[in-house]
Amino acid sequence: MRALTASDYFLASGAAGALTSILTNPIWVIKTRMLSTGSQAPGAYSSFRSGAKQIYSSEGVQGFYRGLVPALFGVSHGALQFMAYEQLKLVRSRSLWNSHQGTELRPATRELNNIDFLTLSSLSKIFAGCVTYPYQVIRSRLQTYDAHLLYRGATDAIMQVWAREGISGFYKGLGPNLVRVLPSTWVTFLVYENTKVILPRIAAKRID
Repeated sequence: MRALTASDYFLASGAAGALTSILTNPIWVIKTRMLSTGSQAPGAYSSFRSGAKQIYSSEGVQGFYRGLVPALFGVSHGALQFMAYEQLKLVRSRSLWNSHQGTELRPATRELNNIDFLTLSSLSKIFAGCVTYPYQVIRSRLQTYDAHLLYRGATDAIMQVWAREGISGFYKGLGPNLVRVLPSTWVTFLVYENTKVILPRIAAKRID
């Protein structure tokens, strides 16, 4: 059985991300609108169910899928993150192996530890975030209450942001966003990597 390549990780995570985006886009539309205005503002949704009813009655089914195109582009975020993470792991593993060549250190000392996982997951998340963050800005703007009055679509939103705010307009909120997502990234990858080590050991003990 051949080892998975960077392309395999990219395609697999991309397909999973695309399906997730399609299924959850209606939730994002309602959530974005509820968070973008105060509860007392005219037309504000009093609840998730109320928001769904208002969108359906005023915009139809297509209202639930505003911002889907940039969201699908955002699928590349997870794909780039996992691809970068796996490549960084390879580079780090080779570096540790080369540094221990010719020594009598045990093989275990060449394995990546939790500090490595924290560092590599952070770097891969920051890389993917910086590359793909503009899609989140465009998606959010397309999902606001009056988006259908302000923008004709994703391309028009991009042109307006560029004309009014320049390149910096596509990266508004990037810093707070990274601070928000990095802790969950650390937990996810630490659990993932440690589970990969622990489960085989548990299975081996049961066999014995």
